[in-house]
Amino acid sequence: MPPAERIEVLRRKIRSHDHRYFVLADPVISDYDYDMLVNELRDLESAHPDLITPDSPTQRVGGSPSSSFPVVRHPVPMLSIGNTYNDEEIRDFDRRIRDLLGPEQAYAYAAELKIDGVAVSLRYENGALALGATRGDGEQGDDITANLRTIRSIPLRIAEERPRLNNIEVRGEVYLPHDGFRDLNALRAEREEPLFANPRNATAGSLKLRDPRVVAERPLRVFLYTVRFEDEAGALAEQPELDSHFERLSWLSGQGFPTNTETRRFGGIAEVIEFCHAWEERRSALSYDIDGMVIKVDSIGLHGELGATMKSPRWAIASKFAAQRAVTRLLDIRLQVGRTGVVTPVGELEPVFLAGSTISRATLHNEEEIRRKDLRVGDTVFIEKGGDVIPKVVSVDMSKREAESKEFVMPTACPVCETTLVRVGEEVAVRCENAACPAQTQARVTHFTARNAMDIEGFGPAVTEQILGNDLIGDVGDIYRLTREQLGALERMGEKSADNLLRGIEASKSRPLDRLLFGLGIPHVGERAARQIAGHFRSIDGIRAASEEELVAVPEIGPKIAESIVSFFRNDRNLEIVRKLKKADLRMELEAPEGGADARTPKEGGGQAQVLADKIVVITGTLPNYSREEMADKITAAGGRVTSSVSKKTDYLVYGENAGSKMQKAQALGVSLKNEDEIEALLSGDQAT
Repeated sequence: MPPAERIEVLRRKIRSHDHRYFVLADPVISDYDYDMLVNELRDLESAHPDLITPDSPTQRVGGSPSSSFPVVRHPVPMLSIGNTYNDEEIRDFDRRIRDLLGPEQAYAYAAELKIDGVAVSLRYENGALALGATRGDGEQGDDITANLRTIRSIPLRIAEERPRLNNIEVRGEVYLPHDGFRDLNALRAEREEPLFANPRNATAGSLKLRDPRVVAERPLRVFLYTVRFEDEAGALAEQPELDSHFERLSWLSGQGFPTNTETRRFGGIAEVIEFCHAWEERRSALSYDIDGMVIKVDSIGLHGELGATMKSPRWAIASKFAAQRAVTRLLDIRLQVGRTGVVTPVGELEPVFLAGSTISRATLHNEEEIRRKDLRVGDTVFIEKGGDVIPKVVSVDMSKREAESKEFVMPTACPVCETTLVRVGEEVAVRCENAACPAQTQARVTHFTARNAMDIEGFGPAVTEQILGNDLIGDVGDIYRLTREQLGALERMGEKSADNLLRGIEASKSRPLDRLLFGLGIPHVGERAARQIAGHFRSIDGIRAASEEELVAVPEIGPKIAESIVSFFRNDRNLEIVRKLKKADLRMELEAPEGGADARTPKEGGGQAQVLADKIVVITGTLPNYSREEMADKITAAGGRVTSSVSKKTDYLVYGENAGSKMQKAQALGVSLKNEDEIEALLSGDQAT
């Protein structure tokens, strides 16, 4: 047999055995026989290197460690799913589906286990794995292809040889089984390395490793739960014969992808609720962690009609299990100072294992909450994990309270700088108003350098503490004045580490305006608000010059955010930070659209005259080149207001494939219809409104 033919035979055999072992847990040959097949393939490929392909089983781990992960944009955003916590909220979800689809539309549900892992996306081109990425912020994530290739249950090539189905995107959840987690922590204990808190943390940490050879040593697994078919140009390719989510899972399984076999399809919501209850009782019997159930409308066609909000699809919901509870002792109450000066009491607990991790601290929120629960040092307390994630103290076991216990009295001075604490207006929280408070400065630097802000790689907590402790910076503006000599003199900071950190600082200068605005840490300004504001005013000077009235006019921006922004830019210390950042050549303006300078004319106050000002727009169906959120951001930046339902007040309906009932209603009401090209032309000024 010619080498090329023998190599292909061996690859098919090894892929089949990998699937039986890692997915079906049903091996049919011994480890020795399997190794012999792999060795024969490796020898043949060594003798004929021109026949090596990326999808060969021998290429799962290869190459040198990566110094960084490239950022990739998801063609369709990886939206988060809204949560429910009781039966009535699940029924409310069903009522919303019924209202949106109408009483005549029949539909079914698919219900599946909500795996407590790390969401990933896998892209296959011409049938072979081409890209693997993290969810990231939903719009873009990290390219971790090399790490995902090490997971043996992920096929490097799909089984079906039908070209029209060979370009696909598959999404799922990487997880670590309980036995793998125990073995990994046992090994780390032997090596005197820090233990992972829970399987999910261990999974996330593993996928962030720079060396795929280390990742390959960890027993990661994956469940895939959705697939998107694409044509050669990357546009959505409809598959009418696979219109059911449940059927698509079966198709994925048939192509060698590991899917969860506990997924079921139901005709009504009552059966779904019963299924959720059954798994809440049985969850401890699984060999991996779940934190709830996911309920989806089964018809893929109806997904397009139901659409999505800015954050979540309307056709799916997560039913979260009730928080698990544990008993422990409250050893102490300490104060923690945040970046905005808010002082938060934190409970120091006797360590206790709860819902997959060891808990030793929990926020107590504020003085009023402590009084309401009558929490005292030394109390025996009940703790829960909110959504199985955030630990919280629920109540006190009064039968075990010590007679000499004392009520908690909130200190009157900052625990770090001893400045008198104040309560602003009707706020429950107390604040340290010393802007130079070391704790606030450290928290602001941590926020500014964080991944979802300026993303300065290497600027971790230990480095931040050293830099501040040696008085190398006074605020975030000073970060860009750091030198190689200053950093190299720090303890455990060698020349290579200093150079890497300086490269990270330099790279952060190109972060977009919204990331900079969020990184400044203005109270109440989150990532979404920062994107809206940056898109509207388009420059830091425009934002600084805006009045509260102009800010409130921006969609989704309320009076509290507007007041906070105006107050921030009235502060001389904050203006000095902005001046330093400008001098360091950070990006202070929103980039002009591709194809030329921004055609919209400036308006007084630093904003923009906007082509969709006061226009109400609805988006429906699947657009060829943009996600709904991306298109909504473009429309909002042009002054339009995006709503979810069509009415007589709607000015435009932007439609894509599977537009559904909204399209029909818009036509009946005489609403102007725009496809993607037409709305793009309107936004660029090439078409009159």
